Amino acid sequence: MSTDGPVVNVHVLFFAKARELANSSRSNVDVPTEIVASDLLDQLVSRFGLTTIRDNLILAHNESYIDNLRDSILFKEGDELAIIPPLSGG
Repeated sequence: MSTDGPVVNVHVLFFAKARELANSSRSNVDVPTEIVASDLLDQLVSRFGLTTIRDNLILAHNESYIDNLRDSILFKEGDELAIIPPLSGG
């Protein structure tokens, strides 16, 4: 990921369709210590091939849902970021 400031390594977890498209259940990614959630989501969508489900994804930072993609996320080394598509089924 491109950045001009300090970066940290975080654990990205993929669930359901995101896991299928990324061909992985997890990855380690270097991210800026502060980034707007929508910018981060766009970068992850591009990097991991999640374009087809981008508009339906939910992010969770350290098990807390990110409600507003315009908010900034503050990361520390080793934080966890979950990428969660809507669950389907019945």
